[in-house]
Amino acid sequence: MSRPVSRVLTLLELLQTGGVRTVADLAGRLGVAERTVRRYVDHLVDLDIPVESVRGRHGGYRLAPGHRMPPLMLTDDEALAVLLGLVAGRRTGLTAAAGTAGETASAKVRRVLPERLRRRLDAVLESVAFTAPPTGSAAVPETGVLLTVADAVRGHRPVSFRYGGGRRGEDGASGTGASGAADAAGGERTMYPYGLVAHAGRWYVTGRDLSAGADRTFRLDRVAGARILPGTFEPPDGPDPAERVLTSLATAPYRHAVTVWVRGTAEEVRTRLPGSVAVVAAEEESWSRVEIRAERLDWLPGVLASLDLPFAVERPDELRELVAEFANRLADSARRTTRDG
Repeated sequence: MSRPVSRVLTLLELLQTGGVRTVADLAGRLGVAERTVRRYVDHLVDLDIPVESVRGRHGGYRLAPGHRMPPLMLTDDEALAVLLGLVAGRRTGLTAAAGTAGETASAKVRRVLPERLRRRLDAVLESVAFTAPPTGSAAVPETGVLLTVADAVRGHRPVSFRYGGGRRGEDGASGTGASGAADAAGGERTMYPYGLVAHAGRWYVTGRDLSAGADRTFRLDRVAGARILPGTFEPPDGPDPAERVLTSLATAPYRHAVTVWVRGTAEEVRTRLPGSVAVVAAEEESWSRVEIRAERLDWLPGVLASLDLPFAVERPDELRELVAEFANRLADSARRTTRDG
Protein backbone atom coordinates (compact mmCIF):
# COMPACT_ATOMS: atom_id res chain seq x y z
CA MET A 1 0.00 0.00 0.00
CA SER A 2 1.37 3.43 -0.94
CA ARG A 3 2.10 5.84 1.85
CA PRO A 4 -0.56 8.44 0.84
CA VAL A 5 -3.30 5.79 0.78
CA SER A 6 -2.10 4.38 4.08
CA ARG A 7 -2.22 7.84 5.64
CA VAL A 8 -5.72 8.50 4.29
CA LEU A 9 -6.91 5.29 5.95
CA THR A 10 -5.12 6.27 9.16
CA LEU A 11 -6.89 9.64 9.02
CA LEU A 12 -10.22 7.82 8.73
CA GLU A 13 -9.38 5.70 11.77
CA LEU A 14 -8.51 8.82 13.78
CA LEU A 15 -11.82 10.45 12.85
CA GLN A 16 -13.73 7.31 13.80
CA THR A 17 -12.56 7.67 17.40
CA GLY A 18 -15.14 10.46 17.69
CA GLY A 19 -15.17 14.18 18.43
CA VAL A 20 -13.55 17.02 16.56
CA ARG A 21 -9.90 16.63 15.63
CA THR A 22 -7.95 19.80 14.90
CA VAL A 23 -5.93 20.08 11.72
CA ALA A 24 -2.76 20.58 13.75
CA ASP A 25 -3.42 17.42 15.76
CA LEU A 26 -4.13 15.35 12.65
CA ALA A 27 -1.05 16.71 10.90
CA GLY A 28 1.10 15.75 13.88
CA ARG A 29 -0.39 12.27 14.08
CA LEU A 30 0.10 11.66 10.37
CA GLY A 31 3.48 13.34 10.09
CA VAL A 32 2.40 15.64 7.25
CA ALA A 33 1.72 19.32 6.67
CA GLU A 34 -1.71 20.79 7.51
CA ARG A 35 -2.31 21.45 3.81
CA THR A 36 -1.79 17.72 3.17
CA VAL A 37 -4.38 16.88 5.84
CA ARG A 38 -6.95 18.98 3.99
CA ARG A 39 -6.12 17.14 0.78
CA TYR A 40 -6.59 13.77 2.53
CA VAL A 41 -9.97 14.95 3.82
CA ASP A 42 -10.96 15.76 0.24
CA HIS A 43 -10.05 12.17 -0.71
CA LEU A 44 -12.40 10.84 1.98
CA VAL A 45 -15.21 13.11 0.83
CA ASP A 46 -14.69 11.86 -2.74
CA LEU A 47 -15.27 8.34 -1.34
CA ASP A 48 -18.68 9.50 0.05
CA ILE A 49 -17.44 9.45 3.63
CA PRO A 50 -19.20 12.40 5.35
CA VAL A 51 -16.33 14.38 6.88
CA GLU A 52 -17.52 17.70 8.30
CA SER A 53 -15.44 20.85 8.72
CA VAL A 54 -16.01 22.58 12.06
CA ARG A 55 -15.12 26.26 12.20
CA GLY A 56 -14.08 28.30 15.17
CA ARG A 57 -11.35 28.40 17.78
CA HIS A 58 -11.65 24.68 18.50
CA GLY A 59 -12.57 23.72 14.98
CA GLY A 60 -11.26 20.97 12.81
CA TYR A 61 -12.76 17.85 11.25
CA ARG A 62 -15.18 15.18 12.39
CA LEU A 63 -17.34 12.48 10.91
CA ALA A 64 -20.98 13.41 10.52
CA PRO A 65 -23.00 12.58 13.65
CA GLY A 66 -24.64 9.15 13.44
CA HIS A 67 -22.36 7.93 10.68
CA ARG A 68 -20.97 4.43 11.11
CA MET A 69 -18.61 2.63 8.85
CA PRO A 70 -20.19 -0.51 7.39
CA PRO A 71 -19.17 -3.69 9.25
CA LEU A 72 -16.61 -6.01 7.77
CA MET A 73 -18.75 -8.85 6.44
CA LEU A 74 -16.88 -12.13 6.76
CA THR A 75 -18.15 -15.67 6.90
CA ASP A 76 -16.83 -17.92 9.66
CA ASP A 77 -14.48 -19.55 7.17
CA GLU A 78 -13.20 -16.19 5.90
CA ALA A 79 -12.65 -14.74 9.36
CA LEU A 80 -10.81 -17.86 10.47
CA ALA A 81 -8.65 -17.83 7.35
CA VAL A 82 -7.69 -14.16 7.81
CA LEU A 83 -6.85 -14.38 11.50
CA LEU A 84 -5.01 -17.68 11.33
CA GLY A 85 -3.04 -16.45 8.33
CA LEU A 86 -1.93 -13.37 10.25
CA VAL A 87 -1.10 -15.30 13.42
CA ALA A 88 0.65 -18.17 11.63
CA GLY A 89 2.70 -15.76 9.55
CA ARG A 90 3.81 -13.88 12.64
CA ARG A 91 4.64 -16.98 14.71
CA THR A 92 6.49 -18.81 11.94
CA GLY A 93 8.31 -15.72 10.63
CA LEU A 94 6.71 -15.94 7.18
CA THR A 95 4.95 -12.59 7.26
CA ALA A 96 6.50 -9.65 5.45
CA ALA A 97 4.68 -7.13 7.62
CA ALA A 98 7.03 -4.87 9.53
CA GLY A 99 6.84 -4.15 13.24
CA THR A 100 3.41 -4.60 14.77
CA ALA A 101 1.49 -4.53 11.49
CA GLY A 102 0.36 -8.14 11.87
CA GLU A 103 -0.88 -7.54 15.41
CA THR A 104 -2.76 -4.36 14.54
CA ALA A 105 -4.34 -6.02 11.50
CA SER A 106 -5.53 -8.91 13.68
CA ALA A 107 -6.95 -6.48 16.21
CA LYS A 108 -8.88 -4.58 13.52
CA VAL A 109 -10.43 -7.75 12.14
CA ARG A 110 -11.41 -9.01 15.59
CA ARG A 111 -12.91 -5.66 16.53
CA VAL A 112 -15.60 -5.81 13.83
CA LEU A 113 -16.52 -9.48 14.27
CA PRO A 114 -19.73 -10.56 16.02
CA GLU A 115 -19.12 -11.44 19.66
CA ARG A 116 -20.11 -15.09 19.14
CA LEU A 117 -17.58 -15.60 16.35
CA ARG A 118 -14.87 -13.58 18.10
CA ARG A 119 -15.07 -15.79 21.19
CA ARG A 120 -14.78 -18.97 19.12
CA LEU A 121 -11.88 -17.65 17.07
CA ASP A 122 -10.12 -16.58 20.26
CA ALA A 123 -10.47 -20.17 21.46
CA VAL A 124 -8.62 -21.37 18.36
CA LEU A 125 -5.85 -18.80 18.73
CA GLU A 126 -5.40 -19.65 22.42
CA SER A 127 -5.36 -23.41 21.79
CA VAL A 128 -3.14 -23.80 18.73
CA ALA A 129 0.61 -24.26 18.59
CA PHE A 130 2.45 -23.71 15.31
CA THR A 131 5.48 -25.81 14.42
CA ALA A 132 6.85 -26.18 10.89
CA PRO A 133 5.32 -24.10 8.06
CA PRO A 134 3.58 -25.89 5.15
CA THR A 135 5.90 -27.75 2.81
CA GLY A 136 3.30 -28.77 0.23
CA SER A 137 -0.45 -28.81 -0.23
CA ALA A 138 -2.32 -28.14 2.99
CA ALA A 139 -5.02 -30.42 4.44
CA VAL A 140 -7.67 -28.04 5.77
CA PRO A 141 -10.19 -29.18 8.40
CA GLU A 142 -13.83 -28.15 8.41
CA THR A 143 -14.28 -24.79 10.11
CA GLY A 144 -17.01 -26.16 12.38
CA VAL A 145 -14.76 -29.01 13.49
CA LEU A 146 -11.82 -26.71 14.24
CA LEU A 147 -13.95 -24.24 16.22
CA THR A 148 -15.66 -26.99 18.21
CA VAL A 149 -12.45 -28.80 19.11
CA ALA A 150 -10.81 -25.49 20.05
CA ASP A 151 -13.74 -24.72 22.38
CA ALA A 152 -13.27 -28.15 23.98
CA VAL A 153 -9.53 -27.60 24.42
CA ARG A 154 -9.97 -24.21 26.06
CA GLY A 155 -12.79 -25.38 28.35
CA HIS A 156 -11.15 -28.74 29.19
CA ARG A 157 -14.27 -30.48 27.90
CA PRO A 158 -14.54 -33.96 26.37
CA VAL A 159 -15.41 -34.11 22.69
CA SER A 160 -16.79 -36.83 20.45
CA PHE A 161 -16.37 -37.14 16.69
CA ARG A 162 -16.26 -39.49 13.74
CA TYR A 163 -12.79 -40.26 12.47
CA GLY A 164 -12.08 -41.25 8.88
CA GLY A 165 -8.72 -42.89 9.58
CA GLY A 166 -6.04 -43.28 6.92
CA ARG A 167 -3.51 -45.58 5.35
CA ARG A 168 -0.39 -46.55 7.26
CA GLY A 169 2.34 -43.97 6.91
CA GLU A 170 -0.13 -41.22 6.08
CA ASP A 171 0.05 -39.27 9.34
CA GLY A 172 -3.19 -40.74 10.57
CA ALA A 173 -4.00 -41.33 14.20
CA SER A 174 -1.00 -42.50 16.13
CA GLY A 175 -0.60 -43.83 19.60
CA THR A 176 1.71 -42.87 22.41
CA GLY A 177 0.08 -45.04 25.04
CA ALA A 178 1.30 -48.20 26.68
CA SER A 179 1.04 -50.27 23.55
CA GLY A 180 2.64 -47.65 21.34
CA ALA A 181 0.64 -49.00 18.43
CA ALA A 182 -0.82 -46.67 15.89
CA ASP A 183 -4.55 -46.64 15.50
CA ALA A 184 -5.59 -45.11 12.20
CA ALA A 185 -8.89 -46.95 11.95
CA GLY A 186 -12.05 -44.95 11.53
CA GLY A 187 -15.10 -44.87 13.75
CA GLU A 188 -16.64 -42.97 16.66
CA ARG A 189 -14.19 -41.46 19.14
CA THR A 190 -14.49 -39.81 22.53
CA MET A 191 -11.49 -37.73 23.57
CA TYR A 192 -10.04 -35.44 26.21
CA PRO A 193 -8.33 -32.93 23.88
CA TYR A 194 -5.11 -31.45 25.28
CA GLY A 195 -4.27 -29.08 22.43
CA LEU A 196 -4.30 -28.18 18.74
CA VAL A 197 -1.16 -28.19 16.63
CA ALA A 198 -0.63 -26.86 13.11
CA HIS A 199 2.31 -28.72 11.62
CA ALA A 200 3.58 -28.67 8.03
CA GLY A 201 0.22 -27.70 6.53
CA ARG A 202 -1.85 -30.14 8.59
CA TRP A 203 -3.93 -29.69 11.74
CA TYR A 204 -3.79 -32.17 14.61
CA VAL A 205 -5.57 -32.63 17.93
CA THR A 206 -3.77 -34.57 20.62
CA GLY A 207 -5.15 -35.93 23.85
CA ARG A 208 -6.59 -38.94 25.66
CA ASP A 209 -8.64 -41.22 23.42
CA LEU A 210 -11.16 -42.68 25.86
CA SER A 211 -12.28 -45.19 23.25
CA ALA A 212 -8.81 -46.77 23.21
CA GLY A 213 -7.65 -45.89 26.73
CA ALA A 214 -4.43 -44.28 25.44
CA ASP A 215 -3.04 -40.97 24.25
CA ARG A 216 -3.65 -40.38 20.56
CA THR A 217 -3.05 -37.80 17.86
CA PHE A 218 -5.66 -37.29 15.14
CA ARG A 219 -5.61 -35.32 11.91
CA LEU A 220 -8.42 -32.78 12.00
CA ASP A 221 -9.11 -32.94 8.25
CA ARG A 222 -10.30 -36.52 8.85
CA VAL A 223 -12.62 -35.53 11.71
CA ALA A 224 -16.36 -34.97 11.22
CA GLY A 225 -19.37 -34.40 13.43
CA ALA A 226 -17.42 -32.99 16.37
CA ARG A 227 -19.52 -32.12 19.41
CA ILE A 228 -18.69 -31.15 22.98
CA LEU A 229 -19.87 -33.49 25.73
CA PRO A 230 -20.89 -32.69 29.33
CA GLY A 231 -18.24 -32.64 32.02
CA THR A 232 -14.65 -31.44 32.32
CA PHE A 233 -11.20 -32.97 32.73
CA GLU A 234 -7.82 -31.90 34.08
CA PRO A 235 -5.02 -31.93 31.47
CA PRO A 236 -2.05 -33.98 32.70
CA ASP A 237 1.45 -32.72 33.31
CA GLY A 238 4.09 -33.67 30.78
CA PRO A 239 5.00 -32.72 27.22
CA ASP A 240 3.18 -29.81 25.63
CA PRO A 241 0.79 -30.56 22.71
CA ALA A 242 3.34 -29.67 20.02
CA GLU A 243 5.90 -32.07 21.49
CA ARG A 244 3.25 -34.78 21.79
CA VAL A 245 2.30 -34.43 18.12
CA LEU A 246 5.87 -34.41 16.85
CA THR A 247 6.72 -37.46 18.94
CA SER A 248 3.63 -39.34 17.78
CA LEU A 249 4.45 -38.63 14.13
CA ALA A 250 8.02 -39.80 14.59
CA THR A 251 6.99 -43.02 16.33
CA ALA A 252 4.03 -44.00 14.15
CA PRO A 253 4.27 -47.61 12.87
CA TYR A 254 5.66 -47.45 9.37
CA ARG A 255 7.11 -50.33 7.39
CA HIS A 256 10.70 -49.84 8.61
CA ALA A 257 11.99 -49.30 12.15
CA VAL A 258 15.41 -47.67 11.84
CA THR A 259 18.03 -47.30 14.57
CA VAL A 260 21.12 -45.21 13.91
CA TRP A 261 23.91 -44.13 16.26
CA VAL A 262 25.16 -40.58 15.61
CA ARG A 263 28.30 -39.18 17.20
CA GLY A 264 27.10 -36.00 18.85
CA THR A 265 25.02 -34.83 21.75
CA ALA A 266 21.26 -35.23 21.73
CA GLU A 267 20.93 -31.47 21.35
CA GLU A 268 23.21 -31.45 18.30
CA VAL A 269 21.24 -34.24 16.66
CA ARG A 270 17.87 -32.63 17.37
CA THR A 271 18.96 -29.43 15.63
CA ARG A 272 19.66 -31.45 12.48
CA LEU A 273 16.71 -33.86 12.53
CA PRO A 274 13.16 -32.51 13.10
CA GLY A 275 11.17 -34.07 15.90
CA SER A 276 8.50 -35.26 13.46
CA VAL A 277 11.10 -37.44 11.67
CA ALA A 278 13.30 -38.86 14.40
CA VAL A 279 13.41 -39.41 18.14
CA VAL A 280 16.69 -39.21 20.03
CA ALA A 281 16.19 -42.21 22.29
CA ALA A 282 19.43 -42.20 24.30
CA GLU A 283 22.87 -40.63 24.64
CA GLU A 284 25.90 -42.73 25.58
CA GLU A 285 29.56 -41.71 25.58
CA SER A 286 29.20 -38.89 23.03
CA TRP A 287 26.95 -41.00 20.77
CA SER A 288 23.17 -40.57 20.43
CA ARG A 289 20.80 -43.36 19.48
CA VAL A 290 18.26 -42.15 16.93
CA GLU A 291 15.06 -44.01 16.11
CA ILE A 292 13.22 -43.36 12.84
CA ARG A 293 10.02 -44.83 11.41
CA ALA A 294 9.87 -44.81 7.61
CA GLU A 295 7.67 -46.23 4.90
CA ARG A 296 10.63 -46.11 2.49
CA LEU A 297 14.39 -46.12 3.08
CA ASP A 298 15.65 -44.55 -0.15
CA TRP A 299 15.58 -40.99 1.23
CA LEU A 300 17.50 -41.73 4.43
CA PRO A 301 21.10 -42.03 3.10
CA GLY A 302 21.02 -38.42 1.90
CA VAL A 303 19.53 -37.24 5.19
CA LEU A 304 22.17 -39.07 7.22
CA ALA A 305 24.95 -37.69 5.03
CA SER A 306 23.60 -34.16 5.52
CA LEU A 307 24.08 -34.47 9.29
CA ASP A 308 27.83 -33.96 8.75
CA LEU A 309 28.42 -36.19 11.79
CA PRO A 310 29.80 -39.75 11.97
CA PHE A 311 27.04 -42.34 12.21
CA ALA A 312 26.54 -46.11 12.37
CA VAL A 313 23.46 -47.96 11.15
CA GLU A 314 22.31 -50.51 13.72
CA ARG A 315 19.26 -51.63 11.73
CA PRO A 316 18.04 -52.54 9.17
CA ASP A 317 20.75 -54.12 7.04
CA GLU A 318 18.98 -52.82 3.93
CA LEU A 319 19.68 -49.23 4.98
CA ARG A 320 23.37 -50.01 5.47
CA GLU A 321 23.49 -51.27 1.88
CA LEU A 322 21.70 -48.15 0.61
CA VAL A 323 24.20 -45.92 2.44
CA ALA A 324 27.10 -47.79 0.79
CA GLU A 325 25.52 -47.37 -2.65
CA PHE A 326 24.94 -43.68 -1.96
CA ALA A 327 28.58 -43.25 -0.92
CA ASN A 328 29.76 -44.98 -4.12
CA ARG A 329 27.63 -42.63 -6.24
CA LEU A 330 29.08 -39.63 -4.44
CA ALA A 331 32.62 -40.95 -4.94
CA ASP A 332 31.96 -41.49 -8.66
CA SER A 333 30.66 -37.94 -8.98
CA ALA A 334 33.68 -36.57 -7.11
CA ARG A 335 36.05 -38.26 -9.57
CA ARG A 336 34.14 -37.13 -12.63
CA THR A 337 35.52 -34.01 -14.32
CA THR A 338 33.27 -33.91 -17.41
CA ARG A 339 29.66 -34.65 -18.21
CA ASP A 340 30.66 -37.72 -20.24
CA GLY A 341 30.52 -41.21 -18.85
